[in-house]
Amino acid sequence: MPPPLDLRGLAGDAVSGGAAGLHAPKRQALWRDAVQGTILGGRRASLAGKSVLIGVSSQFDAALAMLELDGLVARMVITPPDFTSERLASAIAQAQVEAVICDDDVKDFGVDVTRVRVSALAPETEPRPAAIETEWVLPTSGTTGAPKLVAHRLAGLLGAVRPRAAGEAAPVWATFYDIRRYGGMQIFLRAAASGATLLLTEANEPLVDHVTRMAEAGVTHLSGTPSHWRRLLMSPEAARIAPQYVRLSGEIADRAVLANLAAFYPKAKIVHAYASTEAGVGFEVTDGREGFPAAYLNGVGDVEMRVVDGSLRLRSRRTADRYVGRDDLKLADADGFIDTDDLVERAGDRFFFKGRRAGTINVGGLKVHPEEVEQIINLHDAVRMSLVKARRNPITGDLIVAEVMLKEHDVSAEQKRAVKDEILAACRGRLERHKVPVSIDFVSSLAMSAGGKLLRGKA
Repeated sequence: MPPPLDLRGLAGDAVSGGAAGLHAPKRQALWRDAVQGTILGGRRASLAGKSVLIGVSSQFDAALAMLELDGLVARMVITPPDFTSERLASAIAQAQVEAVICDDDVKDFGVDVTRVRVSALAPETEPRPAAIETEWVLPTSGTTGAPKLVAHRLAGLLGAVRPRAAGEAAPVWATFYDIRRYGGMQIFLRAAASGATLLLTEANEPLVDHVTRMAEAGVTHLSGTPSHWRRLLMSPEAARIAPQYVRLSGEIADRAVLANLAAFYPKAKIVHAYASTEAGVGFEVTDGREGFPAAYLNGVGDVEMRVVDGSLRLRSRRTADRYVGRDDLKLADADGFIDTDDLVERAGDRFFFKGRRAGTINVGGLKVHPEEVEQIINLHDAVRMSLVKARRNPITGDLIVAEVMLKEHDVSAEQKRAVKDEILAACRGRLERHKVPVSIDFVSSLAMSAGGKLLRGKA
């Protein structure tokens, strides 16, 4: 039986002797130093074979911890920085965590648990035991209350990562995601497994500073949600970078954002990918169009797809193994397909995303997918982005309302009225009557979650 995959070993094999590595605002580490060093301050042996939670505040420390712990611990629980003490305590209980990796002695994990403080990266002196297979555990996105944890294997997480071709220059990656979330972790793993440089941001780093560092590093590959990209395109700093590869995931990539990116970065290859924490990376779309070809239902590589009752389902070796600590939850159906909860609709030779089943708004007994309305609004030339949600009416029930951000800030009231009339005319011309917003408010900003997605809720 071949030895289990080990991220440190993969990164070590990919090291080319150059200056590639991890770059954060005030810290950096070359891959060759990271794979030969330790941040555990002589306590690595005490963690061997245990269930360990990474609870550091810094992405940089989280990256080094994942690199060091994979192949050493039996289970590695990766939590995002916005987890409350209650959610941390729940994750610790569900995953039977025996120790937490932290960067201070005051963070509240909700329970009394052994702490291992990280230290500065130092040369490794203690011998490292033979690698074991580590279970990677991540919380699903968008959950509230007690988190749902899913277990992955490194081989599955790397299932969509293609090795760098011989002679191919190593990319310089950056991501707007946090690498402790599935979308960002995919970029971290791509960089580590290929010896590519990865720029990491940290909490509260201004966008202008992040983009400045990208420009100085010559970023070639950049990923984020459509909301991340819209925020970037609103900034004059967007012109400072010229990525060769633009990647979108996490939200519906509609026609407007794809067209705007193609116009702004005409030399870039623009890719939107479909993935979820449970289903793993499903597929990529590279033709510049929204949705995906219906032919994908015949299979995309090793990924099988179905549409059942309008919902997209996936089966592959990239999916999670199971939910951790929740025997009451089933990850897949009897055939091994995972219901993504993402609704799609076929038109001709293509499927288009309508929205999340859980996000459906009920208007007088009729269903409305807010993303479907947003896609129409976003097509207006004056619109940067929009958010559609429900407003409760005590007589008629939910009504559809929209908040709209314009590309230009200095817009007269008369111009806003004209844009509003044009948006409503477009909605009436392309949508059923119950889907047309009853009101449109122009706003200066739209709230985003820590994961880079629009924050949805009732008005």
